[in-house]
Amino acid sequence: MMKKIYVAYTGGTIGMKPTDSGYAPAENLMGLLEEKLPANVRTSLPDFDLGEYEQLIDSSNIRPDNWKQIANDIASKYDDYDGFVVLHGTDTMAYSCSMMSFMLRNLSKPVIFTGSQIPLCEARTDGLENLVGALSLAADERIKEVCLYFNGRLMRGNRCRKQNAYLFDAFDTPNYPWLGRADINIELDEFLLHKPEGKPEFLLDCDSETNVGILQLFPGISADWIESILQQPMKAFIMRTYGTGNGPDGDQAFLNVLKKATDDGKLVVNLTQCHRGTVHQGSYAAGSALANAGVVGGLDTTTEAMFCKLHHLFSNGLTVEQVKEQLGQSLAGEVTLP
Repeated sequence: MMKKIYVAYTGGTIGMKPTDSGYAPAENLMGLLEEKLPANVRTSLPDFDLGEYEQLIDSSNIRPDNWKQIANDIASKYDDYDGFVVLHGTDTMAYSCSMMSFMLRNLSKPVIFTGSQIPLCEARTDGLENLVGALSLAADERIKEVCLYFNGRLMRGNRCRKQNAYLFDAFDTPNYPWLGRADINIELDEFLLHKPEGKPEFLLDCDSETNVGILQLFPGISADWIESILQQPMKAFIMRTYGTGNGPDGDQAFLNVLKKATDDGKLVVNLTQCHRGTVHQGSYAAGSALANAGVVGGLDTTTEAMFCKLHHLFSNGLTVEQVKEQLGQSLAGEVTLP
């Protein structure tokens, strides 16, 4: 029996058309696909229905309410389709993939995000191959998680980062291998694929206002500067540090500000600025000082995945202490545990 796939068109470059102000999301993607996909190609693909969102967005405008819409859309149609494809802009796709992995747990079907660097309306578009590949993978029963497919690579969604704004190889998973490749044949590494631990669980609460802020260390950062950031009305902060999780341990005023914030109930999570690697706060004295100030190590989680994990956990009513406990667990394959 032919698989039936649901395609959610949320916006993004893949369906954009030129305007006086530059490329912008455009309606009637199905009409464009009918022009681009020859009949013989269409018949070789899984059958699919296209749901075009009423308010199409450039992904630079993504907000938590958009995540809630996408998750609810998939959850409401989950029993009616064999797999799902989400067409999304590339700029924040890693965030949206990550959030879906936490909101849609223990999947028994694929959810594949994709998009393009060049719109479908252009001659050199990469969107057609990305869509064809995503549709094929969305029909593969071996995949039971949220993934991102781009330029022949199948990657775990909550391990992805956008690495390049100018190449078709836009995405990579710095701290985790690719799940598969689509070359002449589609090859999956089944050992790496996520294995659900129970029945599908939809955790669809998603606060409209973000619970998380991001700050980055830089040489000469002052205690006053970081204090002003930590006073923002957020429950948690991701602090992007140096190397394996190091900070300026010679600046006692800086450490005192962090200690006061964590003592007052703010959660501060340590992630490295490095492209690859993990946080070990005890490897250097500069990292141990942060741990002593109450900062929690985030291991090898990406900034995007940690942002979404924190927002998701707080949206579901967890306390700071409960969230800390969850940071040491892999909820959807987003972290490598020691």
